[in-house]
Amino acid sequence: MAKTIVVKQIGSPIRRPQDQRATLVGLGLNKMHKTRELEDTPAVRGMVRKISHMVEIIEERDN
Repeated sequence: MAKTIVVKQIGSPIRRPQDQRATLVGLGLNKMHKTRELEDTPAVRGMVRKISHMVEIIEERDN
């Protein structure tokens, strides 16, 4: 079974570099306090790490 993580956007993309905005969109986040359940892969973890100041991991699930 695949592991998943729940990610919540806590920061605004206003006045952020374009690559950070694109990373938010790539994760499926675009509005404040929106949450997404994503597969726990190295690519997703890298994206979360890149914008760690704008998102937080709420929980990690073993499905």
